[in-house]
Amino acid sequence: MKKRWSLAASLILGTQVVSAHCPLCTIGAAAAAGGATALGVSHAAIGVFIGAFAVSMGWWFGNALQKRYIPYQKPALIVLSFVTTVLPMKPFLADNRPLYLSWLGTYGTTFSLDVFLICALLGGLVVTVTPSMSRKITAWRDGKLIPYQGLLLTMGLLLVVGTVVQLVA
Repeated sequence: MKKRWSLAASLILGTQVVSAHCPLCTIGAAAAAGGATALGVSHAAIGVFIGAFAVSMGWWFGNALQKRYIPYQKPALIVLSFVTTVLPMKPFLADNRPLYLSWLGTYGTTFSLDVFLICALLGGLVVTVTPSMSRKITAWRDGKLIPYQGLLLTMGLLLVVGTVVQLVA
């Protein structure tokens, strides 16, 4: 029992504060995606949250590593996290739709769009741009932060994008 206590204490006390992309954003995106599945939300809207979750996790792991092992380590981890999270879910959340372009070719051409993948990329883009948006908001407010500004901005934009995708899809 004493060894367990000392191990737990050393893990808790020995951890360093990491200036990483917000783990609350990661947990929030995962919870929102799970809740959306249970409520019967479209696969396109779920893709927004799955993509956001994947990019956020990759960003968080990239910032958590103190040492750089490979060039472009953080972007590589973000892409790896996206690929290993989104692609295995594609068979379960497939949402392919036709895109007919009448002006392409003699009789037109129809492409198959993977709406889940496109919306996952859109969710990842939202998570990628919100830190810079948060910095701009802070600069506009003369260096003053709104409590939980990054989390509110990220989740707010994800909810807006997810709602628009749900209504359009």
